[in-house]
Amino acid sequence: MITLGQMRQTHAQPGRVVWIGLRSERYADIDVVDAATLTEAGFEGDHSRAGKRAVTLIQSEHLPVIAALAGIDRIGPEVFRRNLVIAGINLLAIRQGHLKVGETVLELHGPCPPCSRMEKSIGPGAYNAMRGHGGWYASVVTPGLIHVGDAVIAGAI
Repeated sequence: MITLGQMRQTHAQPGRVVWIGLRSERYADIDVVDAATLTEAGFEGDHSRAGKRAVTLIQSEHLPVIAALAGIDRIGPEVFRRNLVIAGINLLAIRQGHLKVGETVLELHGPCPPCSRMEKSIGPGAYNAMRGHGGWYASVVTPGLIHVGDAVIAGAI
């Protein structure tokens, strides 16, 4: 019989990186790139903070949910101002765990709550549409290079 602990460690498939975005400074426009170098302090070329919030991630599966809850057809990932969009693996299931992304290893720490700027970017009700779907923040355990298309593997160190 499979235990709860074993089920928590089992994922149907690895995920993958589907989008990478960097911001040179806090309110700057997003630069969409195919690859980025991650240092212990965050992405090169990004205004990232070192520590627990060095990298931000959001699940691609949540983008249409947020759009539907906000009453619009589609929202592009650049609106959310996260560094990585991940598809195919449930990030909530990995909370406070490790994630191998390309050459790197991240430690997920907590959810990224939406900010008031979402009301301006998306429209009224966007803040509440994003609650529970805003993504995650992570620290860097192992620096390296991340490409769009890289596998995302839970629990790997």
